[in-house]
Amino acid sequence: MIGRRVLIVTTSHAEMGGTGHKTGVWLEELAVPYYALKDGGAEVTLASVRGGAIPFDPRSLPDQGPDQGEVPEAARRFLDDKDAMRAARKAPSVDQVAGHPCDALFLPGGHGTMWDLPDSDALALLVGSYLDDHRVVAAVCHGPAGLVRARRGDGRPVVEGKRVSAFTNSEEDGVGLREVVPFLLEDRLRELGAHYEKGPDWQPFAVRDGCLITGQNPQSSDLVAHHVLVALGLGDPVVVEEERLRERAYAIWEEEGRPHGRHEEHWARATQEAAAAIRDVNRETRLRRPGETAVRGQQPGTVVEGAGPDGPTLGGTGHGGTLRTPRPL
Repeated sequence: MIGRRVLIVTTSHAEMGGTGHKTGVWLEELAVPYYALKDGGAEVTLASVRGGAIPFDPRSLPDQGPDQGEVPEAARRFLDDKDAMRAARKAPSVDQVAGHPCDALFLPGGHGTMWDLPDSDALALLVGSYLDDHRVVAAVCHGPAGLVRARRGDGRPVVEGKRVSAFTNSEEDGVGLREVVPFLLEDRLRELGAHYEKGPDWQPFAVRDGCLITGQNPQSSDLVAHHVLVALGLGDPVVVEEERLRERAYAIWEEEGRPHGRHEEHWARATQEAAAAIRDVNRETRLRRPGETAVRGQQPGTVVEGAGPDGPTLGGTGHGGTLRTPRPL
């Protein structure tokens, strides 16, 4: 099998609004997917919005006091990994890596994303280009802030009509930052026409709609990464099918106004409905071979090639123009 390549793009923003506190990427949301993807067989490239040293939110680092929650082992592993830390200290900018031939784009969260991901023209163009090309775009927690300005080739928001998840309004209230962040991510995604979905606060929850994969909070980092591996043909689909059942059960409980919990009749309904949905998604969103793209005016699977400095390129459209990305080898 041809190796799969994943581009991870993080925030470069380190200031928490006007509070005087520091922020950045939430280390769990970078480290957990980083190792899940690498250990799963993907080649991972790390970048940030502006390039240079990636800022880590201090609250996400180990040993920050008795009130700190559990820090995943992957976070400690990342800090002890010389290669990973070297990549994080000297990350290229999103502009520099936009032309790299990758199969998937992953956006970790952290509150810093709320300031610079929505303002990045290069990232908006990259997201729109990937989705137009039927490549995987994934984001977790506040990472979906990188989706809000992205547009498809026809000008529609990339999240319009799509099932998405992200950090909830109630979770933002829980960390006391509702009045600090420039906007509420849940509200903005709904305004853009997304079918916003969520599970209980601080519990793993992720959704996949075609090539778009999103997760709700830091606890969803591993689940989102696993969805990416499955989408790339590297993961175990059984785990994703079980998550699909849970997603449907949450939706049923929300529709019926019941508290989230294990209700046998809901699991039975979810099992039946999710099985059909899984078959539909697998049939409709099977990834094309690397190098295939879908563009306006062409039949699905048509390869649109051009001459670039690094050899043959593929055409893709996104917000603000046309992006040409090299063919994955």
